[in-house]
Amino acid sequence: MTRLIVAAGGGGDAVAAAMLDAALYGSDGSPAVILTYAWDRLLIDPAPGPRGPANFTGLHPLTPSVWSVPAEAKPVAPAGSTLPRLAGELPNRVALIDPHHGAEGITRQLEELIEHLAPESIDLLDVGGDILAKGDEPTLRSPLADALTLAACCQVNAPIRLLIAGPGLDGEIPAEVLHDRMGPAVLTLTGDHVEPVSSVLEWHPSEATAMLAATARGVRGLCEVRDAGLPVPLTDEGPTVHEADLDDALNRNELARAILATESLAEAEQHSREICGYSEIDYERNKASWLSGQLEQKLDPEATLHQLADFEAQARSRGVTHTTFRRITEALGLNGSQRQGLRALLLNSRPEQYEAPLWHIPAEA
Repeated sequence: MTRLIVAAGGGGDAVAAAMLDAALYGSDGSPAVILTYAWDRLLIDPAPGPRGPANFTGLHPLTPSVWSVPAEAKPVAPAGSTLPRLAGELPNRVALIDPHHGAEGITRQLEELIEHLAPESIDLLDVGGDILAKGDEPTLRSPLADALTLAACCQVNAPIRLLIAGPGLDGEIPAEVLHDRMGPAVLTLTGDHVEPVSSVLEWHPSEATAMLAATARGVRGLCEVRDAGLPVPLTDEGPTVHEADLDDALNRNELARAILATESLAEAEQHSREICGYSEIDYERNKASWLSGQLEQKLDPEATLHQLADFEAQARSRGVTHTTFRRITEALGLNGSQRQGLRALLLNSRPEQYEAPLWHIPAEA
């Protein structure tokens, strides 16, 4: 038996898809095929926007327009990607979404993959729930990837279930706003459900999926994420998985409706500028340009721990109890290549503050 899970927004959703696959189906048949973007943002990939098949060597063709990503695949420099390592550590086969031909292209990829796999079930998974956005929410930051997969899934002649894991955990649409846009919870994740991906969470940069795993393990509080320091509540709602109506989501999502017939990523991006007022790829372009002019700060252990103490004191004053290693990396002015070194330094110096996979900020220093 074959199942297909479409990771709506990128690599973090792919990790959550593997977690969900094990939680929902266990050993019932082979692990699901996960269809996902190679869109790791600037912490991993210095090039703005998503990567396509031309940005990798070693991919395997599945259909005329769908490629699987094996562990031995490599991104073509200067691009970076977590997908090959993810494919090597997950039991699931990983296939690549190529958004460069717009929603029409992704629809074609889905149709070919469904014909090739004949899956018994298809799930579209989004961690956080911004796929249920209208497009005008002031807290919305990254609507394009979700809108493209939503638009494509709604054009495929096959039953697809839309699942929202960890409502509000992406820091974009608050959980209380999403309540009326989702059905009841179909599953509440636990620490046991996290175990199949626990080793991946030790290195993967996804913040939303890290918080999903942490809440499943019982962590509660207020987590600060991203370069902007967005506060995300870690509550009992965090580890829940809800089903939402696919057609309702499309009817609500103005961007997804606008890009249904797009044949290029640039065309879809322009719709995002017009409807949402911005393009997340423009933001990445601007940030990449800014980063290219910055001098790399050396990871000096003593100075770094001193900076960390200052950061924690300020975060504590904001009521923050947890943060991510991505947030600490950017708050301390370090670059993405230094994130794992920073993580190792912190775990060696203060292991008691590690509440996997988050960093705990105690109430008192």
